[in-house]
Amino acid sequence: MSREENCTVEQSPGYPMMKAAFLLMLMSLLLACSKGEATDTEKKSSEKTKASQKQHDAYLKKQEAWVDSIYLTMSLDEKIGQLFMVPVYSNKNEQYNSSMEKLIEKYHVGGVIFMQGGPARQAILGNRLQEIAKIPLLVAMDAEWGLGMRLDSVISFPKQMTLGAISDDRYVYDMGREVARQLKRVGAHMNFAPVIDVNNNPNNPVIGYRSFGENKENVARKGIAYMKGMQHHGVIANAKHFPGHGDTDTDSHHALPVINHSYNRLDDIEMYPFRQLIADSLMSVMVGHLHIPALDSAENVATSLSKAVVTDLLREKLHFNGLIVTDGLGMKGVAKYRSSAEVDLMALLAGNDMLLMSNSVSEGFKLIKDAIVKDSTFTEETLERSIKRILAAKYFVGLNTYKPVETQHVYEDVNHPAGVAVKSKLYEQAITVVKNKKMLIPFFKVDSLDYASVAIGTSKQNTFQEYLSKYAPFEHHRVANKAASAAEFDQVYKKVKDKGIVVVSFHGMNNRKKYHYGISNNAVRFIQKLQKETKVVVVAFGNPYSLQYLESSEYLVCAYENDPLMQKVVPQVLFGAVTSHGKLPVTASPGLPVGTGFKITSLGRMGYEIPEGVGLSSFILGRIDSLAEAAIADEATPGCQIVVAKSGKIVYEKAFGYYTYEKKQPVTFESIYDVASVTKVASTLQALMYLDGKRQFNLEETLKEFLPEADSTNKGDMLMRDLLTHQAGLKSFIPFWNHVRNKQGLKPEFISQTRSDSFNLEISPGLYAVNSINDSIWHWTLESSLTRRKKNSYGMYRYWYSDVAFYIMQNIVERVTGWPLDELVREKFYKPLGLKTTTYMPLKQFSLERIVPTEMDTELRHSLIQGYVHDPGAALKGGVGGHAGLFSNAHDLAILMQMNLQEGYYGGEFYLLPSVLAKYNTQPYKRYDNRRAIGWDKPSLGEGGLTSDYSTDATFGHTGFTGTCVWVDPEYELVYVFLSNRVYPFVGNQKLNRNRVRQSIHNTVYESMFIHEQWALNRLKQ
Repeated sequence: MSREENCTVEQSPGYPMMKAAFLLMLMSLLLACSKGEATDTEKKSSEKTKASQKQHDAYLKKQEAWVDSIYLTMSLDEKIGQLFMVPVYSNKNEQYNSSMEKLIEKYHVGGVIFMQGGPARQAILGNRLQEIAKIPLLVAMDAEWGLGMRLDSVISFPKQMTLGAISDDRYVYDMGREVARQLKRVGAHMNFAPVIDVNNNPNNPVIGYRSFGENKENVARKGIAYMKGMQHHGVIANAKHFPGHGDTDTDSHHALPVINHSYNRLDDIEMYPFRQLIADSLMSVMVGHLHIPALDSAENVATSLSKAVVTDLLREKLHFNGLIVTDGLGMKGVAKYRSSAEVDLMALLAGNDMLLMSNSVSEGFKLIKDAIVKDSTFTEETLERSIKRILAAKYFVGLNTYKPVETQHVYEDVNHPAGVAVKSKLYEQAITVVKNKKMLIPFFKVDSLDYASVAIGTSKQNTFQEYLSKYAPFEHHRVANKAASAAEFDQVYKKVKDKGIVVVSFHGMNNRKKYHYGISNNAVRFIQKLQKETKVVVVAFGNPYSLQYLESSEYLVCAYENDPLMQKVVPQVLFGAVTSHGKLPVTASPGLPVGTGFKITSLGRMGYEIPEGVGLSSFILGRIDSLAEAAIADEATPGCQIVVAKSGKIVYEKAFGYYTYEKKQPVTFESIYDVASVTKVASTLQALMYLDGKRQFNLEETLKEFLPEADSTNKGDMLMRDLLTHQAGLKSFIPFWNHVRNKQGLKPEFISQTRSDSFNLEISPGLYAVNSINDSIWHWTLESSLTRRKKNSYGMYRYWYSDVAFYIMQNIVERVTGWPLDELVREKFYKPLGLKTTTYMPLKQFSLERIVPTEMDTELRHSLIQGYVHDPGAALKGGVGGHAGLFSNAHDLAILMQMNLQEGYYGGEFYLLPSVLAKYNTQPYKRYDNRRAIGWDKPSLGEGGLTSDYSTDATFGHTGFTGTCVWVDPEYELVYVFLSNRVYPFVGNQKLNRNRVRQSIHNTVYESMFIHEQWALNRLKQ
């Protein structure tokens, strides 16, 4: 009877694998128990624990039975072959692939480690090699930061030093889970990660950013999180490089590093993370090539070849009984002093189970076999223990029921946007604000400061500066050469020294202290000189040790990596779009010790995210593209802008088509549209809610209480609530143009073709209204008749949509505040919110080329309407109307609507009171078949309607005649904005409305959420 047959569960070679499976079951058990009532917890917990233990016992028996059954069928050669894990490349030629097949077949190789190649090529080659193997191969990868560490065209996750900055370890667990998913998709079962070396030597040439940092507790916590993320999802984790490679200044790939610390020091620091992971559920350890006299004083004996280290320390003293794998045996740190075969045999005699990347499988195989058969140097009992550990690992990853990898769509699956969303969240949480004088970060004001940025080390337009501009108007500069002269920096200095805030970023940095990590003395002097004149925020997209050269900066941010996704996230932290609490994982300098980092709290500003990051499907959301393109091809509109946001993050923002069907000027994000009746909610209603919050406006008051001149008219007793719900009996509109023209043409007392002191309101090119026209319009409004529609059985006017109510509301706002409507909303909302395009009379601020034309007016103004309001009534008023006249791009409207979604809060302040917003989103006349809220439009009470078919009752927003809409759904935290000029060239084009283009796109937004929810549920089941 072999030794294993007498082992307890705790001593069995497959125990770590069994423990990981049991922990997964236990996690499900605890989750289920947490949902029960407190009074039943003990009873239910006991019952479920017994059931779980029964499942665990059954798993152990099945595993043991399979391991024994396979082992009994194996020849000695097959057993020896299982000890080898050989490197495989999927980017070689057919001759190479055939040679690997022969190697595996001849020597019965137990495992492979895939190196360079591509995801699809690896899956295909992996299947091919598995077909050759009698016992399925254990496939491993050295994928510390995911597949991107080894394969092309795949996602690279953050390096471990970046992860070390994260305060909440759950994000690291999520990365482990996603890495496991991707590894399994390409046919891998084991990852040589995490690195749990404590990097307490800044000059370490081989570990460095591969470590979680210098704090042993943090390293252990992050290592456990990464390990569990993988092992809970079916991939074996491997902790390396035992007993600790952090405090070296030699690369073991090239020489044998020597560590002269005492045992007590090693036990306290270097081995601490290993003990913690072993005590949890670690399934595999890699032993590094180090020379540590305190553990084994034999000359030139690496720890990987030392019985004192592998068996006496790791196996017996630390009680690790999982799978032990050597570091690569071709590395000079171990191969320099002995032949390849001697290295292989010594590694096994030391107590390792698997030989990683032997320099010669044939030679090692022969010497090992001789050691067993000829001189018993290596016993069959020792061999059996290792083989059963290897087989137990194979059982854990499902190789007892091996199935080939599905090779279709591998690339798409490993690059699923869910992985990008995980990566984005990791970067967001890692960003570390290490110096923040007077808590400048996050930037609170965006309208009262001039901003500039200087990007050092890049000559091209970059993501960082692009996203800075999404929050405030930035003047951007770049210094391409990191080693630029003082004169070059002085030129930039002169251009930015008078700005309120200057953001200086370092790109293209390196990991070598010898070269100051890519930070030149001239760059440092430039920053020091500049910060005497203004506030300078320095962002280092690179190694945290580089901060030692930037310590004099008053505002300092460590961004760790120069990845475009990190560049996208940093501006969101700077402007308070996210909450982040990164902490330095290492000591950069005496003044910047490990653990330094300010918590940056979200100010409620709009952020940017991959759809999967907020629960939407990129694939389904991508269908919006075809819907928009089809509408343009059908000439429902020449072009459009679309923005979708969820949970405060913009997840879709695209521009389609052209300004006109002549296709001369494409629509961009910067294009500005006439939003038509969206003005009602984006301007006038915002002002009314603002006044309501200040108790200067009351929905229960009548018109005459605000405007006494209405007392003698048919409108004096109208309630504000009725006016704003279109329930007051007003006509749809008043044809004011009929008052200013006759059969001969335009009346000269109202309209002139020449600008003068008396005619200074430009209503279109070459047409000017008399300055007093607004008084006349107000008179005509008060004197207008009411609708002839019959009242309902309650004696109330039926719902009838009317622009006239918002002519009235404009007058109320201006009378109460003493401000023109356009100035009020600009100063109270648009500027402080950072809206860069939302305005009345856009030609006063923007060139004609920025503004999309609306209609070719052949009836009234006889010209192309571009830059002037399309609505005739608003045009007569000089372009500022309560019902129309506002211009904007979709991005700015999304921000405004997000503020309303957030109950008036945005950028660290309340613009509106939550109670007021709640009141205005009620439907006072819903039982009278009026869907309208107070000022807001709502989903239809029946079939069809202007919103998505899936919109909840809480949804509010509005549409515009020119082909626009804004919709907010608080229940799902959704914001949807669609802007177009469907009235070009003539208003008779009803295709956008008839084909329900806006509604179809809105439907797609909801469908992307529902599909993602189902995908996420299926993923959890897997």
